Amino acid sequence: MHPLGSKRALAAALVELERDPDGDRSQQLLDESWRSPKAHVVGVTGPPGVGKSTLCAALVAAWRRAGHTVGVIAVDPSSKTSGGALLGDRVRIAQDDTDAGSFVRSMAARDRLGGLADQTIAAMVVMRARFDRVLIETVGVGQSETDVAGVADTVLVCIQPGSGDALQFMKAGIVEIPHLIAVTKADAGAAAERALADVAGALSLSPPRDDWKTRTLLLSARSGIGVAALVEALDQHRRHLAEEDRLALARHRQSEGWLREALRDRFGQRGLMRLQRLGLATSLPAGAQPFERLRALSAALECGVAFDR
Repeated sequence: MHPLGSKRALAAALVELERDPDGDRSQQLLDESWRSPKAHVVGVTGPPGVGKSTLCAALVAAWRRAGHTVGVIAVDPSSKTSGGALLGDRVRIAQDDTDAGSFVRSMAARDRLGGLADQTIAAMVVMRARFDRVLIETVGVGQSETDVAGVADTVLVCIQPGSGDALQFMKAGIVEIPHLIAVTKADAGAAAERALADVAGALSLSPPRDDWKTRTLLLSARSGIGVAALVEALDQHRRHLAEEDRLALARHRQSEGWLREALRDRFGQRGLMRLQRLGLATSLPAGAQPFERLRALSAALECGVAFDR
């Protein structure tokens, strides 16, 4: 059994990661989890009100029926003072607290504008080592929805008919991010069909990535229309990633992005420039762990700062 096999043990580990992310136990957990990835990580994003939480609940239910274990990271757009205004949506995703095969972690985005919480990456790495599927629901705030591409293997963007989402999708440059696009509330009829056509038009201007052509679907999570097709499309992309080392390459690129962002957050652009002067690269050798590399580069910069002083 996985050392974080129980929900209580996993919850405690995630709390420890948030409380003391640089502590020895947290870093050891991240290193161990990094070495044993298991899950297909799906990121779901889109503007507020598009029905992401309802769709995520439907996906969790479908995966559980298929016998897959599922971990969910639901990023809450709460402020530092309110703490969790959308908790009701998270309860819908949870489905069944007694189900040992599913787990939901709500994380506050606080003042981050990227649609993700500070500890989303760490939580994802830990949950990726435990579950068959990890689902990340982002806040969804326009152009910064693109941040989810840095943590997910497969990105699903949700579009709501009749709301101008399709136009915003084209304007914001999000067209190059998703592997799948779901036009929600398919029971809207002609409006849903128009939104689907608008998105198809935007996609026609964007070249495919990694031999994968972005797919569009009409669905209604409440009625169940299109959910089975979405589950199959997600599985098709998972199989696509498994071919020709695509998944390993994509995750390596993500890791290098995490490393640079973490260094920039801690030391600023001047810190990155200082690494260059020291002859230390922020790139990762193949198979290297970003957390281990972050510790080494941080130590080099901290020693350098102390020496300068």
